[in-house]
Amino acid sequence: MSSDIETLKVYGDMADDYAALANEIADPALTTFIGALPKGSHVLDLGCGPGFAAGHMARAGLTVDATDAAPAMVELAGKQDGVNAWVATFDDLTGSSLYDGIWANFSLLHAPRGDMPRYLGTLRELIKTGGMFHIGMKTGTGEHRDALGRLYTYYTEEELTVLLNDARFTPFSSTTGRDKGLDGEWADWVTITAHA
Repeated sequence: MSSDIETLKVYGDMADDYAALANEIADPALTTFIGALPKGSHVLDLGCGPGFAAGHMARAGLTVDATDAAPAMVELAGKQDGVNAWVATFDDLTGSSLYDGIWANFSLLHAPRGDMPRYLGTLRELIKTGGMFHIGMKTGTGEHRDALGRLYTYYTEEELTVLLNDARFTPFSSTTGRDKGLDGEWADWVTITAHA
């Protein structure tokens, strides 16, 4: 998760609201991600929020680590059975070939544009060769704060694909859509799945 102070304050102050919103959403991409990994696979939920995705993964038989920079979110995620959750920013992650899969679902959109290549490079180091990587981002151009004060960086699908390739990921599927967020605004998004 980003270390942007204003963004973290929003997630800390609105953790319960976000959890209520996130709990309402069924995610077919998560079902596909879980189904592509053998039981017992070690996965990372990056920017886990309240931990609903991490909880689903754990219940499906995966070994789940979950990180978020907002302590209130980590507290919620840690209540999910089978989830090992801790506070960490994107900059705190280190290691090599630790994970069979990484779920980065709408978390890296809070990273400043200049840091994205470095973060993707770190994630490529963390994931085993052949591992499954999922990323979700809001689409568009530029950077700005939403009505709640959260910092967003927007990419086109083409830009994101180039960044993934540059980080030695191999994208193989994508989905686009439009949803209403915590701020009540509708936004376009893309998810991309890639092999490491």
